[in-house]
Amino acid sequence: MFAFETFPVDPYMLQPKSDIIRRLQHEILPLQGYKSALGRSSLKIDLDAINPAFPNATFPLGAIHEFMVNAPGTKAATSGFVTSIISSLMKEEGVVLWISANRTIFPPALSFFNIDAHRIIFVDLRNQKEVSWAVEEALQVKGLAAVVGEVQELDFTASRRLQLAVEKSQVTGFILNNNKKNNTNASLCRWQVQVAPSIPIDNLPGIGYPCWKVDLLKVRNGCPGSWQIAWMNGRFSTTTNKRIVYKEFHKKTG
Repeated sequence: MFAFETFPVDPYMLQPKSDIIRRLQHEILPLQGYKSALGRSSLKIDLDAINPAFPNATFPLGAIHEFMVNAPGTKAATSGFVTSIISSLMKEEGVVLWISANRTIFPPALSFFNIDAHRIIFVDLRNQKEVSWAVEEALQVKGLAAVVGEVQELDFTASRRLQLAVEKSQVTGFILNNNKKNNTNASLCRWQVQVAPSIPIDNLPGIGYPCWKVDLLKVRNGCPGSWQIAWMNGRFSTTTNKRIVYKEFHKKTG
């Protein structure tokens, strides 16, 4: 008679493939800088049709978002889009630090995005060396809603330090990069925002909801893409046809 040795079956291998994939995702995403994607944050940022581009359809919080501001006219569009996202981050307690060497934001205009201007602290510095230092230090401070930094360049080493800082503090960083070169760096997302024709408000000429053409050039473990998105009555609405979206939006809101 022959004796056969038996080995216990690993319960992990008996799970359905979908459960195994979900478990691996929960183990891998935190290692790559994603924590909000696992549902650990009660705060959700709704970017309408852009949401599916992110892992678990969740806007990454506690991460570095790089915005390329390398073409004429993109600075104002980028600042507006970033401010719209920040307004959602500021629904809870906390303030935002906006750090730059050449501020162009008009604080009273922030009320359009439902932001109290006194909750954004503008740090106006003399040069880019001071800006880079201040941004890294600010991103290490727990309790801030977000940090916005306007820089001339973001290389891999600097971006890695920033990403490590936000992974510990869970502060979301928005870096407006004025460099014309798309250097490789450690940011989770890279965006480019351009102005788009606005949606009229009550058919009044010259007055409308702000719209942007948003390109998500890079998103780790996600799906890059391009969208046209508007900020309407305190929320994002994606559109390719301004008149249709305007009518549908006002049907929903009465």
